[in-house]
This record gives sequence, C-alpha cells and structure tokens, in this order.
Amino acid sequence: MDRQPIVAGRFYDAQPERLREAVDGFLGRAEGRQEDRTLLAMVPHAGYVFSGGVCGKTLGTANLAPTVLLLGPNHTGRGERFALWPDGAWNIPGAALPIDAGLAEALLDADPAVKEDTSAHMGEHSIEVVLPFLQRLNPETTIVPVCVSSPTLESLERVGRAMGRALKDFGAPVSIVVSSDMSHYITSEAARKMDGMALEPMMTLDPAALYDTVRSRHISMCGVLPMTTGLFAAITLGATRAELVDYATSGEVSGDFEQVVGYAGVLVS
Repeated sequence: MDRQPIVAGRFYDAQPERLREAVDGFLGRAEGRQEDRTLLAMVPHAGYVFSGGVCGKTLGTANLAPTVLLLGPNHTGRGERFALWPDGAWNIPGAALPIDAGLAEALLDADPAVKEDTSAHMGEHSIEVVLPFLQRLNPETTIVPVCVSSPTLESLERVGRAMGRALKDFGAPVSIVVSSDMSHYITSEAARKMDGMALEPMMTLDPAALYDTVRSRHISMCGVLPMTTGLFAAITLGATRAELVDYATSGEVSGDFEQVVGYAGVLVS
C-alpha cells in the first residue's frame, strides 16, 4: 500500500522543482559530512520555513545508510503503540521512497509490540516532512516508518533494544532517523532552558534520563517516545557519541519570542 503526502503545500512546497531547490538549500547549510556512519539522527518536523534549516544542516552533516528506519511521534492518537508501515512506498512531490520489505519483516519479528498498522500514519505528518531531505541526499533510499506512542519506559527500552538487535543482524547497514520538535509555545528563553535539559541526556546517550527529564520537567518535546526508543536501539548498535548539530526556535523566523517552538538536530554515531 502506498501513502500519499498529506502536508505538501502546507509544511513544504507541493511543486517538485521548487521543493528540490528548497531542500537543496537547507542541506547546503551543512559544513561537512561525518566520517563515521550515523547510527541515529534526530531532526524536527515543522513547516520548512521554521525548521528546514535545522533539519537540512543536520541531515546534510549525517552519514546515513541507504536504508533508514524512521521513528516518529503519534500526534493523532490513532493506531498501534508501535505502528509499522509494512509495504509499498511513501510518495512525495515528484518522487517516492519505497519500503524495505525485508527490514520491515525483521522489525515485525523483533518484538510482538511492533505491529503492521497504516492507520497511525494516515493523518500524521512527522515522518513525511523528513522524506524530501532523505530523497535528495540519496534517491535510492529505502525506508521503514514506525509511529511510536507507547507511554512506558519499559516498553520503549524493550522494543528499542529489540530493534537494535534486528538492525545489527540485518544484512545491510541501517540508520535511524527520529522526527521530533522540542518545546512548544513558551517563551524563547524558557524553551532554550527546557530544551537544554532534554538535550543533556541525549548527549550522554542516556535514554532513560531523557524520558524521566521530559516527564518530570513537563517539557513538551513531542518526539520523546520515538527518541527514547531510538537511543536504546542506537546503544544496542554500539553508539559511543552524540553531537548537537544545530538548535533554533520559530521566533528567529516569526519575530515572536513569546510563543516559540524549539528545533534541535542531533547525530549519534
């Protein structure tokens, strides 16, 4: 089953040539590419006018495998807790990214909580907005999208580690891309403070501390669940370091510093 884009013309340009030009401009902000294989990249998913720069600089700096496991939050509340899109392709204006059926099968076998489910993805934008960047970086990219909404640390760790083992045993290299914005609708000063608290355990590769910090500090990071899962997977793959590539808020574009959304770009290798 193929998925059609739902936020083309709103979050990003629906005209293929203009979309390619915009994405290439954002990717061009990278100052060089990592030498080591990127095990995990976290990037934002807002409208490109706000978050495209952070997303492009981060993914342009990454050294991604041709196959990508995409982990995103569930803003709609629909579907399974770990909802995997199993086949077909995800379409974007002027291109499509096919599902890697072999990896999808391996992930479905990794833990019973991971289930085939397209309903969680139908109205969800968080993974879609990352795809034009992946396609411009490598037109041969294949993907497996998973929407994550399981609320407990135990389940996120179990599934994350199971995913890491599945990726380790897979016959080709796989990178993880997590889609997440940071704090929502607070002052720029507060967002930078709160987001710094959430980013600190990411830099030390401590997913449990990330989960606990976001929960206890009431940080409105929408992708904390997929990022916690992804970090457990990356650690299982042997991750040793994390880097904050970029950080910005929507206020830097809108001029409104009283109600901002924070955007961070993180690479783990």
